[in-house]
Amino acid sequence: MNKSELISSMAEKSKLTKKDAEIALKAFIESVEESLEKGEKVQLVGFGTFETRQRAEREGRNPRTKETIKIPATTAPVFKAGKEFKERVNK
Repeated sequence: MNKSELISSMAEKSKLTKKDAEIALKAFIESVEESLEKGEKVQLVGFGTFETRQRAEREGRNPRTKETIKIPATTAPVFKAGKEFKERVNK
């Protein structure tokens, strides 16, 4: 499912217009991004949790030259599915 298919599905299930469903989806995504940017966690009980994790600096190799390079530390967004969501997917 891509973004436009998700918007259509949301519009159908919520009885909103596609335009309103698109606005709602964009607002949800922006809200999650802003919270993660601040270092906050977003928990949706039954669905899952959006959070960030720190990745330490590490060494890697350039596959072409086999030269060792340093990969800088980063903050990565992570989604952990909730119990009910996992159960529904695995039925």
